[in-house]
Amino acid sequence: MKHETIETNAGWLIALTFIVISIGGLAEIVPLYFIEDTVEEVKVAGVETIRPYTPLEVRGRDIYMREGCYLCHSQMIRPFRDEALRYGHYSLAAESKYDHPFQWGSKRTGPDLARVGKKYSNQWHVQHLLKPRSVVPESIMPNYPWLLKNKLEYKDIEARLKALKMVGVPYSVTKADYDNNVKRFGKDVAKMLDANQAETNLMNQALTNNYDGNKTSITEMDALVAYLQVLGTMVDFKKFDDGYFSTFR
Repeated sequence: MKHETIETNAGWLIALTFIVISIGGLAEIVPLYFIEDTVEEVKVAGVETIRPYTPLEVRGRDIYMREGCYLCHSQMIRPFRDEALRYGHYSLAAESKYDHPFQWGSKRTGPDLARVGKKYSNQWHVQHLLKPRSVVPESIMPNYPWLLKNKLEYKDIEARLKALKMVGVPYSVTKADYDNNVKRFGKDVAKMLDANQAETNLMNQALTNNYDGNKTSITEMDALVAYLQVLGTMVDFKKFDDGYFSTFR
């Protein structure tokens, strides 16, 4: 059949297009039924190291999305040599399993932030958010001075965690939830994931770490820096053999 015949006959074009799409769809979908899991198991001494965000980090993530940071920064390192050299180990599916929605993105006006956690000090992040060009002269990022002025709203943090629990994030509400989290993440992390103590946990983390350098109040800067500082820090790749994570592909 000549290609011209297909192009000039709507019936043939629709039928053959449908067949091609079906073949492509089957090639992508069918293998999924033969794979037990595509999310990596990340455990050290039987304890899961990838955990849900703490209450303060949840609020920081909310602010990150509110300010549109995802429009210029991605949070997914692709499995290519050039990306690994610049950003670090490629992103694992497990690292995004508690994100609703995930922040993978594809726009990189600014660098990828998947492993920015602990790369810089809290003071650096504060200065960078206040006046980006004071630490990165070539930056085109806007200033965010209000983050240091705005007090953090967190009275509804318990409700926020319970809403996330409804979509599968394992925050604890009952004692059974809490006990299960102790087994999965350890006692210290389980305490931070207790939705009933969300407000107290948020205040304690903010005041103890003093992310914004101001101990007199808890600001939006505290929350955003807390979120940035945890990105990419939950997996210690030195504790896993080379090729371990590739077995889940």
